[in-house]
Amino acid sequence: MSRLLNARHILALSFAVVLTAGLNVCVSHAAEPKSESELFPKNATILFQGDSITDGNRGRTLDPNHILGHGYAFLIASALGGRNPEMNWTFLNRGVSGNTVTEMRARWDEDTIALHPDVLSVLIGVNDYWRGESAEEYRAAFDELLAYTKEKLPNTRLVIIEPFATLKSPRKEDANIADYQDAARDLAKKYGAVYVLTQDMYDEHVANEPSPKYWIWDGVHPTYSGHWLLYEAWLKTVREAE
Repeated sequence: MSRLLNARHILALSFAVVLTAGLNVCVSHAAEPKSESELFPKNATILFQGDSITDGNRGRTLDPNHILGHGYAFLIASALGGRNPEMNWTFLNRGVSGNTVTEMRARWDEDTIALHPDVLSVLIGVNDYWRGESAEEYRAAFDELLAYTKEKLPNTRLVIIEPFATLKSPRKEDANIADYQDAARDLAKKYGAVYVLTQDMYDEHVANEPSPKYWIWDGVHPTYSGHWLLYEAWLKTVREAE
């Protein structure tokens, strides 16, 4: 009986060792998020494009104290630039308040192509939705813009941020922000862009705060706390992207 127990014990121990070894192999091959210094090449230029959410009341001069505005673009640039000075990254903001995709396209050559960014982050669509322009029009215009960008800047890494809103469009009540998000997500996949999710994040935070204006004060524009959420989502998604 004692020998039988010992044999069973040895067999169980051997199985546990094999199982543990297998688990260790799986863990060792799990993808790890990139360190911040590995996100972009040294001396890279990172450009933020979009509407008022990106604009952030940015300065239009070379004054470095105001040039990135007061939103998520500033938070990303200050955090990454401050923590990784040896990488000598340059962060630029060319967001323009009120822009739709079509309006952004009109200034694209000067504000994007001519700057030759290594990384291009785009948040656009809420004005298309807010003004009642159809999701089909938004998709077609954004598709054309991204195709043109890939032609002119084939080596530029793309990041597309999901357009978001926590209130219905005042111009077209039957418009659904999800249709614009579907378009942005499809185009991100088509052009190999990193896609940053936002809507569920904001919906969850707005629902869990006593004041609906704590994160997004007017249904579209984040507060300083809301911009912090966008900064965290952007950085996490870019770090974890393959």
